[in-house]
Amino acid sequence: MPKMIFLNLPVKDIAASTRFYEAIGCRKNEEFSDANSASMIWSDTITFQLLAVDYFKTFTTKPLANSRETVGMLIALSRDSREEVDAIAEAAASAGGEADPREPQDMGFMYLRSFEDPDGHVFEAAWMDMSGAGASE
Repeated sequence: MPKMIFLNLPVKDIAASTRFYEAIGCRKNEEFSDANSASMIWSDTITFQLLAVDYFKTFTTKPLANSRETVGMLIALSRDSREEVDAIAEAAASAGGEADPREPQDMGFMYLRSFEDPDGHVFEAAWMDMSGAGASE
C-alpha cells in the first residue's frame, strides 16, 4: 500500500464545501462520505476529508481554531503550469472561496498563488521549473 495523506478539515457546510473541492479538481468518494463528511480525492495518495464541525470535534479534545482568523497550516498543491495555477485560483474564487488573500508570487522559475476555501483554510497553488530552481541571476 502506498503512503497516503488524509487531510481532515472541519467545515461548516458539507454540501458547499463539496462543491468547492469539486471545482478545484477533487472527486467525491461516495463510499467514505455521508451527512457528516465528504471524502474528496485530490490524487491517488491525497484525500481531503471534509468533516462537519461538530463531527470533527469528536476527534480531538483541543478547541478548534477559527480558520478565518488564524492559520494552523498552509496546504500547497503542485500544478503543471502557470496556467493551471491561475485556473485553480480562479475556480476557487468562483466556487465560494477567495483567490489571492496575498499577492501572487512570481520568481521566474516558480509561480505561486494562494486561495482559501469557504471556511478559510489556506491553500497555495505552485508551479516550478525545476531546471531553473538552482540557477542564479
